[in-house]
Amino acid sequence: MSASESGGSVERVRAALLAVGHADTITQFPSGTRTAADAAAAVGCTVAQIAKSIVFRCGMRAAVVITSGANRVDQAKAEAVLGVKLGRADADWVRQATGFAIGGVAPVGHLTPPLMLLDQDLLELDPVWAAAGSPSHVFQTSAAELVRITGAQVADVRSA
Repeated sequence: MSASESGGSVERVRAALLAVGHADTITQFPSGTRTAADAAAAVGCTVAQIAKSIVFRCGMRAAVVITSGANRVDQAKAEAVLGVKLGRADADWVRQATGFAIGGVAPVGHLTPPLMLLDQDLLELDPVWAAAGSPSHVFQTSAAELVRITGAQVADVRSA
């Protein structure tokens, strides 16, 4: 990803945050925040406080599950809540469907509005940090704010 592509996607997230009345809390970490562990180390929080966006295919539409960085998503639980069949999404498809590279998928600013779920475990954590459009940008928020700004349905999606 070129710097201009990264900057464009980060600016798209910034604009989406501001449009819904969320403060611009985007921070860049040059060492990268590609994984939940990388992001937690950069930010100085627990892995659980990283709100990672897991992208699935639902036909030609993306389904994004925002989950705690400490959790894995149970695909069957997510399918049951959404009432749809979910499939794996490769890196190229994720970029095409969301406008973000894997490791930088934000909960807002998608090219096409995805189906959205939020892991109920995130509600117990405050603050949380989410990707902000690139593998080196995150923004600080709360789970309640993520629900408000994404319209995500809250559900138990944690894999046992």
